[in-house]
Amino acid sequence: MTTDKSAASLDKADAPADAPQVGNPEAAEGAATVVDPRLLIREQGFAGYLTEFKRKISGGDLGSIPVVVGLAIIAIVFQSMNSEFLSAKNISDIATSMVATGMMAVGIIFVLLLGEIDLSVGSVSGVSGALVAVLSVTQGMNEWLAILVAIVSGAVMGAIHGFFFARIGAPAFAVTLAGLLFWLGFMLQLLGDSGTINLDGDGVVGKLTTYYFTDVAAAYGLAAIAVIGYFAAAFLDTRRREAAGIPSRPIADIAVRTGVLAVFAFAAAYMFNQYRGLPLALVLFLIVLVGTDFLLRRTAYGRKIFALGGSVEASRRAGINVTAIRISVFSIAGTFAAIGGLFWASKIAAANQGSGTGDLLMNVIAAAVIGGTSLFGGRGRTWNALLGVMVIVSIQYGLSLEGIATPIQYMVTGAVLLATVVIDSVTRKTQKTAGRA
Repeated sequence: MTTDKSAASLDKADAPADAPQVGNPEAAEGAATVVDPRLLIREQGFAGYLTEFKRKISGGDLGSIPVVVGLAIIAIVFQSMNSEFLSAKNISDIATSMVATGMMAVGIIFVLLLGEIDLSVGSVSGVSGALVAVLSVTQGMNEWLAILVAIVSGAVMGAIHGFFFARIGAPAFAVTLAGLLFWLGFMLQLLGDSGTINLDGDGVVGKLTTYYFTDVAAAYGLAAIAVIGYFAAAFLDTRRREAAGIPSRPIADIAVRTGVLAVFAFAAAYMFNQYRGLPLALVLFLIVLVGTDFLLRRTAYGRKIFALGGSVEASRRAGINVTAIRISVFSIAGTFAAIGGLFWASKIAAANQGSGTGDLLMNVIAAAVIGGTSLFGGRGRTWNALLGVMVIVSIQYGLSLEGIATPIQYMVTGAVLLATVVIDSVTRKTQKTAGRA
């Protein structure tokens, strides 16, 4: 009893003078009610949205604004330089070409959410393409089975990196750098003296980047599914939040967002139908983005990844199996690297010694970071891969249309990446100042 009284006295002594006292009705009546700023949106209409937008900007919560603005600037600049930039053919080519890098960027995002890096994804993608070529072309294995072996091999390679990092304690940078060299050598060994194995253009891998749904209903149907699916998901989420008594988006907000999505989705569908139709590669990429986004934001596993990226020690004390999560994340990165390797092999209809080398690794990491994933861990979404790779490939195609040499393309991409990292760093400092980090 004495202890309880002492604790109560201590609580009162430590509390601010103007703080309402527990059990004091008069103080409770006079206390100011704290209102979540998000709730003001419903009452203030457009002014509420403007106030909320200013609050986010002042707090360093930029979201996808920089990359969306960047895409708009890229489109305006290159279209003014060459009217072919926004042509149906060029847009379709960009959509198909970005999938290989985008698939690999999805895996890298999982690693970046931990605040780590994986330098081996390029070599792993090269091994994937080489395995499919050797098994299906040279050894005569069923192509579907060869694809399965390649993807599983990518997962195993990633798990090996994760084991040395999570269990042994070696730095991820050093482990994956070693993996880059080892798997590159393994790929060269697989390809043998010829160095190149051509793939069947009509095979499963060959059609990944060459098959198009020519019926106009396919593109418009996918656009309709995307719009309806987004509205349904947002509406159900709002109803669930209202039932739980927590802040939620008003229906008007959902309707506006759905309308904006509909404009872009159907405009893209129209452009695809003006050329060859809806690319299969893009459909597969969008399916992966939806699935991985659900995994990260709607499952306990995804929440553990974000928690681990925020604080390893806090996650360990919360009962999260840090070792298992880390190994699984690197395995996921290896899996998507292997999938990306299949799309690269499809693009050139072969597996050769240049697979997975060159600027591929740089572009994969740049796509994830430019899209909005933080290098410091704990912040990002798999949709960032789509935005980031759109920026990179759009720049490449825009400069190519003008006949600008590859060195300039490297410099421009590097400058965009540097700007993105600077924005990320400034954003984190702003969030710390605003007390939101």
